[in-house]
Amino acid sequence: MNSRALWIAFSGLAYKEVRRVFRIWVQTLLPSAITITLYFLIFGRVVGSRVGMMDGVSYMVYITPGLIMMPVITNAYANVVSSFFGARFNRSIEELLVSPMPSWLILTGYLSGGVVRGLVNGLIVSVIGAVLSGIHVQHPVLMLVTIAICSVLFSLLGFINGMFARKFDDLSIVTTFLLTPLIYLGGVFYSIHSLPPFWRMISMVNPVHYIIEAFRYTMIGIGGDSYGWSMVVICLLTVGIFILCHEMLRRGIRIRS
Repeated sequence: MNSRALWIAFSGLAYKEVRRVFRIWVQTLLPSAITITLYFLIFGRVVGSRVGMMDGVSYMVYITPGLIMMPVITNAYANVVSSFFGARFNRSIEELLVSPMPSWLILTGYLSGGVVRGLVNGLIVSVIGAVLSGIHVQHPVLMLVTIAICSVLFSLLGFINGMFARKFDDLSIVTTFLLTPLIYLGGVFYSIHSLPPFWRMISMVNPVHYIIEAFRYTMIGIGGDSYGWSMVVICLLTVGIFILCHEMLRRGIRIRS
């Protein structure tokens, strides 16, 4: 395929995925706005007034970056896992596999929907968070870059789950038993520096910790000394999982009989 044909193929697949996000916006965009508002009211105002300060800022300001990153992670993941498994379930993925489209283009086409959904949800909850907490974003460009990379990473993880799932019930297993614990143990509601040494070491293995730390720096300027290292970890993990997903799709694992 020449470059024009590649662009036409990618834009068509990406358009389908992105259009799906906005076509069912009540399911893909609205829940995050409602959930983040409830989190702010409960944890920010009620609990935060009792906790006081954390790492030199109010508790509500401290948890805001983590609360914003939560819907980014879950929405980017959910979009790709449901879309790709749906293509496997109705066997429409076979039409793409027999086409001249390369595997990397099919993969990036599906990722586009997850990235757009993650970015849009991130922007929506960021506006709500800034209004409710009064935060002035310190590094807006870095904030958008971090949201985009995070969306790619968890879209890839959703792709892996969508590839290995056998039935629709399997789509929620990873979210329930892996994704949710990683998010809540990643330092959203607390500083890992307040943990005992053993649990602090365990938290350092959690990739979500690095995402929250990097995003917290872009929003409120805390943890600037670890931002570079956090981004290195996130980017290396994203590249590694992208290569893994591409190889699985190229070999047709769980797709070709």
